Amino acid sequence: MSAGVRQESREAARPGAPRRLRLPVLLTLLVVRAGVGYRLVLLLADAPPTNSDEATMGLAALHIARGQDFPVWFHGQAYMGTLEAYLAAPLLALTGPSVLALRLPTLVLYALFLLLTWRLTRRLGGDRWFALLVVGFLAFGSDRIVKNQLIAGGGYPELNPAGVALALLTLDLCAGRAGARLPRWAAWGLISGLMLWVDPLLLPYIGGTGVVLVAWRRRELAGRAGIVTVAATLLGAAPMLLDSLRHGRDPFTAVLTASGGDAAAGWGERLHGGLVLGLPLGMGFCSPGHCATWQLWWALAFPVLLLLAALSAWRTLRAPAPASAAPERSVGAAVRLALLVGAAAVLGAYVLSSAAGRTPVESARYLSCLAVATPALLWPLRAATRAGRGPARVAAVTVLAAILGTATVATAAAVRTVPAIHAEADRHRALVDTLDELGVRHVRAGYWTCNRLTFASAEDVVCAVVDDDLRPGFDRYPAYRRAVDADPGAGWVAPAGSPLAARLDQRVGPDTGDLAAVPVEGWRIYLPR
Repeated sequence: MSAGVRQESREAARPGAPRRLRLPVLLTLLVVRAGVGYRLVLLLADAPPTNSDEATMGLAALHIARGQDFPVWFHGQAYMGTLEAYLAAPLLALTGPSVLALRLPTLVLYALFLLLTWRLTRRLGGDRWFALLVVGFLAFGSDRIVKNQLIAGGGYPELNPAGVALALLTLDLCAGRAGARLPRWAAWGLISGLMLWVDPLLLPYIGGTGVVLVAWRRRELAGRAGIVTVAATLLGAAPMLLDSLRHGRDPFTAVLTASGGDAAAGWGERLHGGLVLGLPLGMGFCSPGHCATWQLWWALAFPVLLLLAALSAWRTLRAPAPASAAPERSVGAAVRLALLVGAAAVLGAYVLSSAAGRTPVESARYLSCLAVATPALLWPLRAATRAGRGPARVAAVTVLAAILGTATVATAAAVRTVPAIHAEADRHRALVDTLDELGVRHVRAGYWTCNRLTFASAEDVVCAVVDDDLRPGFDRYPAYRRAVDADPGAGWVAPAGSPLAARLDQRVGPDTGDLAAVPVEGWRIYLPR
């Protein structure tokens, strides 16, 4: 019997022998499929709801696909790069205007984020069960989370996979992994440069991992590695740098202005919006559009976990490593600390902005890249459940249960909104079809109607923005206004029951009115008599 056991062991160790997936790895693959599948079902049901900002990115992708224009920035502003438009352009060249085609690259980015996070968690020293827990948490999708991950409105879907990739590359380079080192340096620089162009929200993580690289590999950076890294960074940021030199624009100042840096908001409002509401909203613990009181518990747990995780990483980093310990132990602690400092910097920058005080529900998207630090943030729970005793283990299990339970409730609340979102998308498709049947090619409408309508019609209907008093509004693409103003027969479009519709209804009448109204479910079209 013992000989048989030894023979079986030797056969299992053969390099060519098939390896069976361990249970936590198999469960992780199922969770990844569930997370991606859930989001694909949402996309097929027109959720999350699209808007004119996303349509602006879609129009940029259409123009790129046609070779008509190659924009550097989101139309109408001097910040937020158009990487999403370039990723979607090949698909839109095949399908024409389609929200689904516009979002398929963001779905791929989300899947990549899950896989990279699993790998990062394992490389940091987490076991397979802890990696499963991290991926399981990130597979949930509340209202705010799926909007950040799937809407191609500029910047947010790229941030998380890029941040995790930077951390993984930093581990590889600092742990002394042989082979393909220059390509790894180039990849780190290229990703950093691209993210500086796309959205500087990731700058704290770029800086944190950069400090780790300098601390561990300064001699290597003094040679070819440094030249390659700088060159790749400049290449990734080239669209931003060339545009800044050409037009004298400063995208970082534009970002600060857009985030509310020049607006008034009290410190009480900023602290409440940033720390109390922002954290649960930004990390997926709240229902659509608001946070119930009980869902705010994460605002208390987050700073505690952040502090404990930072102390744990610092102690590991400062403790003398045993002679037999792998270099990844100290490097992993340094990368964990860099991620935690990056997360604290992201949160601090958000609290400093007036957007946290003025529009916390919507601006919580600025905290989307806190998810990059999830493996490091949850590290104390891993330690407490493995080595803790008594109260520590009970507290850790309680927090884990609360995390998964709250995320489940928030995800279920997002799912309940899908039928209404799908119905609204059907009404918008009916609006586009009706305008086509009427032969309407130029209209005026509100901001949140205009570019969405233009994108959905493949620019067969061109729209100029007006406010509720019929005055010209903010046109992200000025050529549309010129086309509309040149057409004396341009119509109007307004959501039924909106202030704009009420104003236009005053111009409808059989005798004195100069407009005729054509009702479509959820909408009203106004045509000149």
